[in-house]
Amino acid sequence: MSMDSNDKQAKPRQAVALSYDGKTAPKITAKGQDLLAEEIIALAQEAGVHIHQDPYLSDFLQMLELGEEIPKELYQLIAELIAFVYMLDGKFPEQWNNLHQRIVDKV
Repeated sequence: MSMDSNDKQAKPRQAVALSYDGKTAPKITAKGQDLLAEEIIALAQEAGVHIHQDPYLSDFLQMLELGEEIPKELYQLIAELIAFVYMLDGKFPEQWNNLHQRIVDKV
């Protein structure tokens, strides 16, 4: 039996906010669905916070409690997202300063 597109219920919009202090694992600082999700997204946009859309990650993070650290299984994924956002913001590790010149000097 196939479902008509009118029979499918739309999945509610979700949002999850993480904070990261560089010392401990990232924590859930806000989460919500529908109107609350829209408000979280609007506040993030107003504050210039980068927004990553991933429904599977959002579904998983929605299961965590506010203030809870992300599980170890997500460290690599979240670290890559944080590193990417840092680069978008022009933030690079200090050891990258003059990297090209140091490579030339070694060659």
